[in-house]
Amino acid sequence: MSQTHSVQAAYKAAVLSEALPYIRRFAGCTLVIKYGGNAMTEAYLKEGFAKDVVLLKLVGIHPVIVHGGGPQINGMLEKIGKVGEFVQGMRVTDSETMDIVEMVLGGHVNKEIVSLLNLHGGKAIGISGRDNHFIRARKLTVHTESAENIDIGQVGEIESMDCTLVQQMVQAGYIPVIAPIGVGKDGKAFNINADCVAGRLAQELNAEKLVMMTNISGVMDKQGNLLTNLTPQDIDSLIADGTLYGGMLPKIASAVQAAANGVKAVHIIDGRVPNVLLLEIFTDEGIGTMILGRPNKHSK
Repeated sequence: MSQTHSVQAAYKAAVLSEALPYIRRFAGCTLVIKYGGNAMTEAYLKEGFAKDVVLLKLVGIHPVIVHGGGPQINGMLEKIGKVGEFVQGMRVTDSETMDIVEMVLGGHVNKEIVSLLNLHGGKAIGISGRDNHFIRARKLTVHTESAENIDIGQVGEIESMDCTLVQQMVQAGYIPVIAPIGVGKDGKAFNINADCVAGRLAQELNAEKLVMMTNISGVMDKQGNLLTNLTPQDIDSLIADGTLYGGMLPKIASAVQAAANGVKAVHIIDGRVPNVLLLEIFTDEGIGTMILGRPNKHSK
């Protein structure tokens, strides 16, 4: 064996050794992953994500995936001549757009993720909030500086969540893959922000961690510097001074709510980085931004 190969082998051994205490610490814990951004569109990132999730399951961690699909929805809307509209980071969803959302999220995207996980040795099952009506939703109206109670169509907020089905899947050894679609009292489908679903699900499952994969390195200050460790109070200050705004607000609000309601730590990480899940969970340095919840001996 050459000296270069010996160094590479030693480095790999050191990485595995560093991972061991985290594997031991988080074995048996639930990890909710919001999967979105470029990690869902680049082939090599999709395959890497699937391998990482299967590895988490094999070492005794229980991953539960909530996925988005904004680029895929936009692509399908373009094909039928529609342009996506957003208000406060929420997609305006008329009945025709809702049909597209259900087809893309509940069909194509969900099943592609499930297939990749199964291909790499996982046991994954795809569902949406309409299955067993486990995500009950009501119509969401939004407010802006210029208007209140803006109607943005079939966009919902979570009214209640019954996680019995998800828990049974986890206990049976499966990896749940969840499309963020809810159901109203009349059976109507509602498009729900995936970050909101992931945050609420992490609370309901008493997850150890909520990991939000995005197209940014984490939360940045106004100078573009990464903020690695934050409290909910820090987030409030960043919103108040305008550092956080627009499409980041639903994500941040979900992260803070989860951290304030029992989730030990919330991580906002860059899904464009290969093996980012493993880097965050199994290394001393971690990667991205961590928002701490209530202090706990397991918190990293």
